[in-house]
Amino acid sequence: MTNDTTSAPPVGGFQDVDGHRVFLHRSGDGGPAVVFLPGAGAVGLDYFGVQREVSRFTTAVVYDRGGTGYSDPLPLPRTATAVATELRELLRAQDIPGPFVLAPHSLGGLYAHRFAQLYPEDVAGLVWLDGLHRDWDDFMPPEASLAAAERSAPALDQLEQLRPSLRETYAELRTDYPEQLRKSLIEAKVSDAWLRSGIAERGGLVDLAAELRAGPGLPDVPLIALTVVGDATQPKSNEAKSKLDAALVDTVSHGEQRVLTDTLHHRLCFDRPDAVVQAIRDVVDLAGRF
Repeated sequence: MTNDTTSAPPVGGFQDVDGHRVFLHRSGDGGPAVVFLPGAGAVGLDYFGVQREVSRFTTAVVYDRGGTGYSDPLPLPRTATAVATELRELLRAQDIPGPFVLAPHSLGGLYAHRFAQLYPEDVAGLVWLDGLHRDWDDFMPPEASLAAAERSAPALDQLEQLRPSLRETYAELRTDYPEQLRKSLIEAKVSDAWLRSGIAERGGLVDLAAELRAGPGLPDVPLIALTVVGDATQPKSNEAKSKLDAALVDTVSHGEQRVLTDTLHHRLCFDRPDAVVQAIRDVVDLAGRF
């Protein structure tokens, strides 16, 4: 059963995957296809602006993991394996040929890593959009650990009190979206169901990192990491995150880190779509050479 906010997405459609409906929106053509993996509390259409630009030069896909967004409800949090296998089945069912360039944001980084562990032959490149990594706790100060992030996740009643300001922020960030899409998406994002799913996904970070540490590192494919350090109130975390992403790109033969000081983690794709799209274009071009 779905609730009202998940029944009628303004664009895109649904694909049945293992007995539940998964929302996706694809645009453009050509390859390798670029697949956006949302962060916790985010949904596929939050990346609509950058998807629109990427679709000018290749196929671009946004989707909602099962249990989030417009997709059917599922118990959360889920394992990285469950999310990765769902994504592969979705892409296959839609006849979107691999290998793919994965563009994970935030929590999406952990799911992208698991996808790459299970299906390395299906990964042509990676664009790390300030993504989480399994070695996060090895670099970050204790107050910014994965366990601390789980403990600090807001409760639903706190978010309900913030609903007016959340709606205002969501609207401000999406001023260039088509009006019908913008209004529908904003109202869905402040619904109880979507707020609950965002909270629930944040509850499994430690387990996800442990799951990934049991598997291999990333495949040797082109990788560009966009590291966001725009919050001047978090100098320790900024330095640690910069070192983490530098270590990440060093694990591949064609890796590059690009540090962004003029945006925040949750605003990356809205404030700096140019940087996001350029990184994706560069990885797509590199993937075509190897």
